[in-house]
Amino acid sequence: MAIVSELYADTYGSHISKHSERLQLIKANQMLVQAPLMHLKSVIVASKGISISADAIEACCQRGIPIFFVDRLGNHYASLYAAGLGGTVLTRRAQLTAYEDGRGAHISLAIAAAKINNQAATLKYIAKSRKDSEPEIYERLQAAALEVSQQARHLESLQGIALEEIRDALMGYEGLAATHYWEMLRLVVPDDYGWTVREKRGATDPINSLLNYGYGMLRKQVERALVFAGLDPFAGFLHADRPGKPSLTLDLMEEFRSVAVDRLVVGLATRRFTIKMTEEGRLEDEVRRAFAEKIKLHLTATVRYEGERFPIELIIQRQARKLAAHLRGEQETYLPYRAVW
Repeated sequence: MAIVSELYADTYGSHISKHSERLQLIKANQMLVQAPLMHLKSVIVASKGISISADAIEACCQRGIPIFFVDRLGNHYASLYAAGLGGTVLTRRAQLTAYEDGRGAHISLAIAAAKINNQAATLKYIAKSRKDSEPEIYERLQAAALEVSQQARHLESLQGIALEEIRDALMGYEGLAATHYWEMLRLVVPDDYGWTVREKRGATDPINSLLNYGYGMLRKQVERALVFAGLDPFAGFLHADRPGKPSLTLDLMEEFRSVAVDRLVVGLATRRFTIKMTEEGRLEDEVRRAFAEKIKLHLTATVRYEGERFPIELIIQRQARKLAAHLRGEQETYLPYRAVW
């Protein structure tokens, strides 16, 4: 029997309960899933009309297993953690003061540069398999990767300046890189998916819907890592503060979007993955389940990191701890994750 490390509940009318040392997902007296607590890393409630018992919540909190609530578009609207998972006061205080003392600018520039670098690396990764079969596309992807990388070099001129003074320029370079990046990704996605522009909220086409749902799945992984590292997911640097906006989660996500989600979505599209949509322009339930499973497996895939190979989900945890250590003054600089193509 396969080990269930993530309990994914999206069946309307089902109930999550605890029995012995496992969680059970049941509907109308029918067992849908059983997940031993000793292997469980998280619980995801992905539909309305799902209940969870107090015993199940207590068991998760005792073992440090977070419970995430997401809607059918992949938007993450709530999380449940143990009350004691707040980290050290020292880490939280350091995080808040870093915004004003120069570290906020350093972290923002480091993350933005890594995001751009990782987008360029993804273009090279996609180009690699097309060198012989599609030489013209290969050359265009390589040229675009160079153009994207150039925007990261522009960030070097912003070093040592207060965060609020550089935010507009930083976002400008990041935006230019994104324009080239998405244009090239659309080049390799088959036309019959109807993908013409990158859309975030409100997207109703298959590719944007997969990307947005994937980012929702990534967000919970990043938030979990930040909370376990003792950081506040809502006090970020690169993303401006706004009520209810998980700025630090969005910050750290930038390092991983292209590797954890974009590569998977483009790969599925080029292999003609069937993406069925409802009349309202949403992913059908079966597609969401299948894609959620693929994202979960993809996050356990190993990539190069510090001279070795590690699962992406483990790298996310390590980067969160690195960020916390830098904020506490235990590391002089914050070194973001840089992908190798």
